Amino acid sequence: MFVNLKRLKAERVAKGMTQDEISKNLEWSKAKYTKLENGYSKLGADDLAKIANIIGIEDMNIFFNFDVDEMERERTKQLVS
Repeated sequence: MFVNLKRLKAERVAKGMTQDEISKNLEWSKAKYTKLENGYSKLGADDLAKIANIIGIEDMNIFFNFDVDEMERERTKQLVS
């Protein structure tokens, strides 16, 4: 299961919120939030719940991808080989 960061960003933008607003609500630096939203930092369940709450999303399932993408399948093949 993977967090769909594009969906996270889309929901934030749809609500008219900036990365700066989210980061201030989290008491984080904007750089920290930007790295997270762009996939350069790991997003834990607690932080996802906080962000969803700030954005006003009740059903966090919208942020999850349950399918393994092609790149992940290739990576798994290489690890197993």
